[in-house]
Amino acid sequence: MKRSPFAPPLFPDLPSVSGIRIAGVSAGLKRAGKRDLLIAEMRPSATIAGKLTSSKCPSAPVDWCRKALKGGKARVIIANSGNANAFTGNSGNRTIQEVTAAAAKEFQCRNHEVFVASTGVIGQPLDPNPICRCLDGAAKTLSPENWLDAADAIRTTDTFPKGATRTADIGGERIQIVGIAKGSGMIAPDMATMLGFIFTDAKMPASILQKLLDYSTERSFNSITVDSDTSTSDTVLLAASGSVKHPRITSIKDPKLIRFRQALTEVMVELATQIVRDGEGARKFITIDISGATSAQSAKRIGLAIANSPLVKTALAGEDANWGRIVMAVGKAGERANRDKLSISIGGIPITSDGQVINDYDEQPVAEHLKKSEVFLAVDVGIGRGKARVWTCDLTHDYISINADYRS
Repeated sequence: MKRSPFAPPLFPDLPSVSGIRIAGVSAGLKRAGKRDLLIAEMRPSATIAGKLTSSKCPSAPVDWCRKALKGGKARVIIANSGNANAFTGNSGNRTIQEVTAAAAKEFQCRNHEVFVASTGVIGQPLDPNPICRCLDGAAKTLSPENWLDAADAIRTTDTFPKGATRTADIGGERIQIVGIAKGSGMIAPDMATMLGFIFTDAKMPASILQKLLDYSTERSFNSITVDSDTSTSDTVLLAASGSVKHPRITSIKDPKLIRFRQALTEVMVELATQIVRDGEGARKFITIDISGATSAQSAKRIGLAIANSPLVKTALAGEDANWGRIVMAVGKAGERANRDKLSISIGGIPITSDGQVINDYDEQPVAEHLKKSEVFLAVDVGIGRGKARVWTCDLTHDYISINADYRS
C-alpha cells in the first residue's frame, strides 16, 4: 500500500504518563507476524470515559464498553486489529467474555474494569485463544514508553501510526496527555472506523472526564470525514491514572480545567486530522470553514454536506475549480442558508458574494491553489453567527483500489 504523502517522517516522541504502561505485540491475528494487539494497563485508581459508534449494528466490543463505562473505572484496555468482531453473534460475545476474564485474572481486577476494542474485517468469528495467550505474562511486555508499538498494533489500512501529546496545568501542577489512534477509511462523524486511546496522569472523576471527552470529540473526531461511512467498531477511550496530586476537581465549570480542556482538544484534533491526512487514497487535505449559520451545529452540518459530497471531493482531486458543486452541497444540507447572500472563497480568494459570482472573477489563482496538497474552502451562508470547521480529503481512484482489495 502506498504511504500517504502526508505521512510524517517520524513518529512523534511521546513521553511516559505516570500510572500507565502500554505494549503492542503480535497475537497472530495478522499475517507475517505483524503487531495486532494493544495492551494498556492503568493503576487501580484510574477513571475512564468513552465515546462509541452511533451505528445500529455495533460490534461486540462496543456493546461491552457501553456497559463497562457505567462503572467509570479501568485497569486494562485490550485492542486488536485484523478482525472487527462485529456481526459475529453469540460467538463474538463469548470471545469478549473469555478475553475480559483472562485479563481480569492476569491484572487482578474486575471484569468490568477491562475495556476491549477491535478493528478489521466484519463478519468473521474472532478466536479468543491467541489474545488470551498474549495476556498470559503480559506484564513482561508493558512499558511506559511503548507508544509506537501500540499505535502500530491497531493499524489496518493506515499507512502510518498516529500519536500526539500536550502538557497542561491544573492548579499549578504539570499534567501530561498522550494519545494514539488508528483510522484511514470508513470515516464519518458520530465516530468513525477509528480507535483512539488517550491517557493522562490527572485525577478526575469519570463524570467530569466524560464531559471533557464529549466536548473535545465534537471538535475533533466528530468533525472529520473521509468517505461518509460510519463504522460498527468506533471507540475512543480517555483514561486518567490519577497519579498527579493537583487540586481536587469537582465541577466541569472549574476554571482550573480550562487549560486541560484546551490541551485535550488539541491532542484529539491532531489525531483526528492525522486520520484525514491518511485517508485512503488521499492526495489533498481539505479544511472547510463555515460561517453565517443559525448555530454551530447547523454550520457543522453544512460543512459536512460539502465534505461528504463525491462531486466536491472528485473536483478537488482533479484540481477543478468548479465552485458550483459547493453551492449544490450547501443547498442539499437541509440547513437554513440565504442563497442571495452566499459567499464562497477557495484559498482565501473570493469567488462569490451576495449570491453571485464576483465581478471580474479570475479562476487562475483558484486553480493554482488547488494544485497544492492542502486546500482551504470557506463559505458564509448569510443567516446568523454560527460557525464550524470540518476536515476532509479528496476522493481518488486509489480509494477504490484499496477497498476493492481490502480482504485479499
